[in-house]
Amino acid sequence: MNCDYNFGNQCYNYYGDTGIKSLKYEILAPEQEQIKQPGMEYLMTPKPIFDNPNYIGSGKLKNKVAIITGADSGLGRAAAVAFVKEGAKVVIPYYDEHRDAMETKEYIEMLGGECELLSGDISDKNFCKHIVDFTLQRFGKIDILVNNAGVQYQQDTLECISDEQFDRTMKVNIYGMFYLTKEVLPHLKSGSSIINLSSVTTFYGEPQLIDYVTTKGAIIGFTRSLARNLALKNIRVNAIAPGFFWTPLQPACWVKEKIPSLGSDAAMARGAMPYELAPTFVFLASDDSSYVTGQVIHNNGGQVMG
Repeated sequence: MNCDYNFGNQCYNYYGDTGIKSLKYEILAPEQEQIKQPGMEYLMTPKPIFDNPNYIGSGKLKNKVAIITGADSGLGRAAAVAFVKEGAKVVIPYYDEHRDAMETKEYIEMLGGECELLSGDISDKNFCKHIVDFTLQRFGKIDILVNNAGVQYQQDTLECISDEQFDRTMKVNIYGMFYLTKEVLPHLKSGSSIINLSSVTTFYGEPQLIDYVTTKGAIIGFTRSLARNLALKNIRVNAIAPGFFWTPLQPACWVKEKIPSLGSDAAMARGAMPYELAPTFVFLASDDSSYVTGQVIHNNGGQVMG
């Protein structure tokens, strides 16, 4: 049998622009890796699909203002595009992925939307304050906060996790969420929404992402406690726990040999493209979820159930 690509004892063949097709399951990408977190989308092969052209907005977020951290690429980019299609204006704080961020802004403006970019480190509470001050000055209000930005590093054992790595993972994934939410909160009104990104890895305990899984579990606790705290103010707080999505975080984390197998253990036997998560962001941000708070929405292709 002729193979375009081999992984283990299996033979795979490319199909179109969407990746590779396995004899047993579909994978989205061949071996590849990046040396820097949180990764660059423009370097990925194939490119993530972040917009579904068949998704037509209906004004669910008309005149809303959303802050979406890490929306220069990946899941955040997909959320930003969907929000704009629904009528929102978006502010995107990102780290240093300048090319990705500009491509996102240009795409949003091509759709007729408004997008502002802010480069900095969300683990710095002064930057978080700047994000809020800038958003209020530019748009006059904040309706939606999406705490999406994060880092993850593959390590085989707990002993391999350096103090520096542990500190960085905690500060980006937890401190950044805490600082920014605290700064945003005084400006949210009844009907506002906070969406936090957890992970499917929290629910099965990925053995090579111990520090990352720790932060994603903490995010769920934060979500539930804050949801109860804000419920009578009608400010909703929910989390999303994605499975394997083809984003820059993957090649920037895993050794290249791991990439083709990611998503294979889901019941649907595949990973997913970012656009497939976008409607979940819209649901939680809009009045469609007006009676939903403190929940974790699982988008993982059946990798974890229950």
